[in-house]
Amino acid sequence: MELFLEYFQKWRSSSKWIDMKNEQFRVIPKFYQKLPSEGDILRQKLREEARAIFLQKKSRDLLDNEELQNLWQLLDKFHSPRPLDEEQMIDYKNFSEIGQQVNEKCRSFFTATVFGKLYLGDPYGRISIMHFFNYVMRKVWLAQTRIGLSLYDVTGQGYLRETDLENYILELIPTLPQLRELEKSFHSFYVCTAVRKFFFFLDPKRTGKIKIQHILACGFLDDLLELRDEELPKENEEMNWFSATCALRVYGQYLNLDLDQNGMLSKKELSRYGTATLTEAFIDRVFQECLTYEGEMDYKGYLDFVLAMENRSKSQSIQYLFRILDTEGKAFINVMDLKYFFRSIQRKMQEHGQEPVNFHDIQNEIFDMVKPNDPFKITLQDLINSGHGDTVINILIDLNGFWTYENREVLIASDEPGLDSSP
Repeated sequence: MELFLEYFQKWRSSSKWIDMKNEQFRVIPKFYQKLPSEGDILRQKLREEARAIFLQKKSRDLLDNEELQNLWQLLDKFHSPRPLDEEQMIDYKNFSEIGQQVNEKCRSFFTATVFGKLYLGDPYGRISIMHFFNYVMRKVWLAQTRIGLSLYDVTGQGYLRETDLENYILELIPTLPQLRELEKSFHSFYVCTAVRKFFFFLDPKRTGKIKIQHILACGFLDDLLELRDEELPKENEEMNWFSATCALRVYGQYLNLDLDQNGMLSKKELSRYGTATLTEAFIDRVFQECLTYEGEMDYKGYLDFVLAMENRSKSQSIQYLFRILDTEGKAFINVMDLKYFFRSIQRKMQEHGQEPVNFHDIQNEIFDMVKPNDPFKITLQDLINSGHGDTVINILIDLNGFWTYENREVLIASDEPGLDSSP
C-alpha cells in the first residue's frame, strides 16, 4: 500500500498529470444555460420555438389510434388458447414474438420488465392481454397529457404556475361535456375552484408552482377528465370536486355566507359556515393566518378553507389547520394553545346549555392520542403520524366535532346492527 501511494504521488506531481488535467478542463462542456431575461425577447422566442419543436417531436413518437388498433389485432392473433369463460391471455414466447413484429414505437412495451410487472401468478406463466393493452393506453395517455401540460410551462422548467394551470383548465372546459351547461360568466369562478385544489394539495408550502410530474401522479387529472363521460353517474358527479355540481355548490355556499353581498367574507359571515358551530377563537385565528383584504376573505381564500375543512384527515389539511392552532408560530402547540382553543369550546357549550367539560381531562386525552416525542408539545409531524390529527382538530375548533368525540361510544353502539337505541 505504501509503495502504491509513493508512485501515485510521483505520477500526480509529474507534468504529464498536469497537462492531462488542463486538457480535461478545456473540454468540459457548458452545463448551465441561464434563462433569458424578460427584456431579451429574441432569446425568449428562440427558446419557445425550440421547446415547441421538441414537444411536437415527442408527440409524433407516441402511438396513434391506428397503431393502437394494429397492436390490439396482433395481441388477439397471438393470444394463448384459453378455456371457456376465461379472458384472453398471452405467454412470454408469443409476447416476445409480437415485440419483434411491431414498429419502433411499440417495441419499448415488449420487454421482460413490463411482462413481469403485469404477471399476476397465472399457473401457465401468462399475462392478461387486456391488462397489457390498458397499460399501454395508460402510458400513452400520460405522455400525451404531459406534453399538453408542458405547452403551458412558460419557463420550460417542468413547473406550472397558477396562471399557467388556469389557462390549461380554461381551454379544457369546451372539451368536457359535463361542463357544457356552465354559463360563460361562471367560467372564471370554475377555473379558480379547480386550480385551488391542485395548489392546496400539491403546493402546501405555497411556492406558487407545481411540478408537472406531481400533477400527473396525484390523480386529480383523472377526476377532471372523468367529466368527458356524458353519462357520468350522479353519485360520481356529486363526489367529484371538478364537476359543475360541486363547483356551483361551493360557490353557492360562498354567496349565502356573504350577507352584505360585497364579494368578501367577514369573520361574522364565515362563522356561519357549515352548522355554525366553529368557535370564535378558531375563526379569529383563520383571519390572522390567512391572506385577507381589509380584514375580509376573498373567494380564493375561502376555497382553501373549504378544502381544509372537508378533508381534515389529509396531511395538507392538517398542515393548514396546524398553522392556525400554533398561535405563536413556534412550530408546535402546547398546553397553552390547547387551553386557548378549548376555552372557546367551553363558552359554546354554555351558550347551548351544556355542562362544560374539564380541560385537564381533554388535555390528557389529546396527548394520549397523539403520543408526541416531547411530552410537553405537539409538532405537525406528531399530529400527522398519530393518525388522529383530524380528531384532535375537531375537538379544538368545532362544537359538533367535540360533541361527536365525547359521545363516540354511544354513536358506535347505536350504529351496531341489531341494537335499538330508541327508549
